[in-house]
Amino acid sequence: MESFAGDFSTLWTLNNRPPIEHLTWDWWWWLVMIDDEEHPMVGKQLMVLWSTKENDLVHINDVEWKPKGTPGFDDEGAIQIDGMVCAWWFDGSMMHDEIIAKVCDMVVLPSNHTSWPGLEGEGGGAVVPLLDGDCSMGMLSDRSQFWLNLDLKHEAIQSIRLKMTPWNPAMSTAREATATYLGSLGYDILRLHGTKTSGTIDGNDVTGTAYFQKVCVQAPSVPWYWGVLHFSDGSYLDWFLPHLAPTILSRDPRAWRKRDVTHIAVSQGGLFHDAQYGRSERFKLVTVEKDRQANNLPRFSVHLKNGRTSIRLTVRAVARAYWDFHQPTRGGIWSHLTYNEYPLEVESLTIEDEHGIRQESIYDWIRGNAEHSWGLLH
Repeated sequence: MESFAGDFSTLWTLNNRPPIEHLTWDWWWWLVMIDDEEHPMVGKQLMVLWSTKENDLVHINDVEWKPKGTPGFDDEGAIQIDGMVCAWWFDGSMMHDEIIAKVCDMVVLPSNHTSWPGLEGEGGGAVVPLLDGDCSMGMLSDRSQFWLNLDLKHEAIQSIRLKMTPWNPAMSTAREATATYLGSLGYDILRLHGTKTSGTIDGNDVTGTAYFQKVCVQAPSVPWYWGVLHFSDGSYLDWFLPHLAPTILSRDPRAWRKRDVTHIAVSQGGLFHDAQYGRSERFKLVTVEKDRQANNLPRFSVHLKNGRTSIRLTVRAVARAYWDFHQPTRGGIWSHLTYNEYPLEVESLTIEDEHGIRQESIYDWIRGNAEHSWGLLH
């Protein structure tokens, strides 16, 4: 592939749904998985989030954020927002959380705008925080690559310059998922399941892969499990399980809690891009179980099944990053959400279909990340 495929018409837009106070939440999110000779099966990882929220006040970890209101638009589609840029860095053995968490004005600029530097085009654009250093991300107007730049003042990492290029059609075609529950409640998600990545981190050349999503959520966020894996042969696997559980009442970010013992799935979903047989399979039967490791981090056992294929895997969290959200809601009540992200190590994998059985040993590497949230933000 020479350029990213699919419909990017919503990538640089906001307010496609009428905004709702306390609920509307938009973000652009990159998860980058970097090759690492010392930890080849886990790799290094970077997460970066550019976000805006329809709220008067939000506490995120130790940062107080007072969004100034609804984004402003000009006649050509440029947007000015009061946002936050946040990131964490996993160096292969240690999590550095967070390496940046800054409130700032941002400009969202589509590449067909007259202010776009260079050749105009459809589909490209950028999110540019107005900070002293460059913390931008964007896509060239010819859709040949994305960039991600971070200038940081952190002891673990100071400079990131990455470019993301297409991997294969299944991974690097933009795909949209949307749902409406009642009126304007719902979500819209635009994804790239995988890209190739290259560039420099603190001046050192790096390579790897990345996952991208642009999200608008306008609904209370119930707890969920989510995970994603990239395979050395260009395959992809994800799972998603929003659920009801006693953890919906949790109000602190402790790594493990005794009430986290059971859940009832609200929905189940999974996707497997199988590079070996050139097909994509969806799963509506998904189970996620977890147990506690000695370091208080979870081990997840996941089973995805459809009429043809069964995938079983066990993955363990090797580190944890979390974002602790508190916001006032009606009647002076504060709501809470803890959002956890875990770099993963694959302990076992079995893919069984009409061709036979495949296991983790046939791949040079499998790398990924899992999410688990608790609380209810509203």
